[in-house]
Amino acid sequence: MPSRLHFGDDDFLRCRFALSPVWETQEAVRTLKRRDRHGYHAPWLRRIRDAAAGLDLAPLWLLMPRRGHSPDWLVPPLLGPAVSFAEEIAAIRAADPEAARADTAASLACTPGAPDSPRGRAWLADPGRMVRELTDALEEAWRVLVEPDWPRLRALLEADIAFHSRRLAEVGLGGLLPEIHARCGWQETTLTVQSGGEHERHLNGRGLVLMPSVFTWPDVISSFPPPWQPAVIYPARGVGGLWAEPAERTPEALVRLLGRNRAAVLAALDEPAGTTALAHRLRLAPSSVSAHLTVLRDAGLLTARRYGHQVLYERTPLGMALTSAG
Repeated sequence: MPSRLHFGDDDFLRCRFALSPVWETQEAVRTLKRRDRHGYHAPWLRRIRDAAAGLDLAPLWLLMPRRGHSPDWLVPPLLGPAVSFAEEIAAIRAADPEAARADTAASLACTPGAPDSPRGRAWLADPGRMVRELTDALEEAWRVLVEPDWPRLRALLEADIAFHSRRLAEVGLGGLLPEIHARCGWQETTLTVQSGGEHERHLNGRGLVLMPSVFTWPDVISSFPPPWQPAVIYPARGVGGLWAEPAERTPEALVRLLGRNRAAVLAALDEPAGTTALAHRLRLAPSSVSAHLTVLRDAGLLTARRYGHQVLYERTPLGMALTSAG
């Protein structure tokens, strides 16, 4: 069943990109229960298995039906690419309890027996306590499941935004939207998203948020009701190689040519990335990575450009040829 988002003239001026640490946390929790999402994330799942076993995720899972409504109050408005988890969790903690109660009741109704379960009855009887419990559970899930890898995840998400921002400049919005996911189609001024739900929505000048996600793969998710800005959340580019370790992605011939660490830096740039993210991923000192990036750029193997608060590096055609040949 498709969702149809109809654009007016003003909507084209209000399209933007965002990312959300809270969204990634919720989708990481959902991924633990969804075997169809495990493929690309198997290394991560193996690594966090013991830590995840110590979490009580049942309250969050109760509000994540496979088909149906998940509470909107647990997803703060998507602010932009620079938002922090602290900002988002503060907004959730400040949610109006009565509005959260009604939203949660709609979600519980999607799971047989959930409204009359002990937890469901307790939440609906004391929504203030419910907000505190769920916010605490989400914050603990962030700390254990996502925060240790957030530099790596954020680098991939920012690289996706940088790539699609460039494509937007090259092909326009009508050309970009069908590229972000095979289930997206564009005809005249209407975006159609095959997302498992059926919605007909006129944007009415609110525009659209495009947000890449690591853990949403392989799904694409569209639309949020007011007061949220309509959104399309899609799998980030490069998620297939996200969890590969440096030794797995560095060709031995490239190591002999450039040295192990410099070769690892070049090989790690399947997607554009900054110094800090590369240092975290490769377990090298940022100063060492910065020196290698400078040498590779001066040799014509990388280009550098500023994106927001950081400089992103990516391979030139010569750099791509070297890594492929290795």
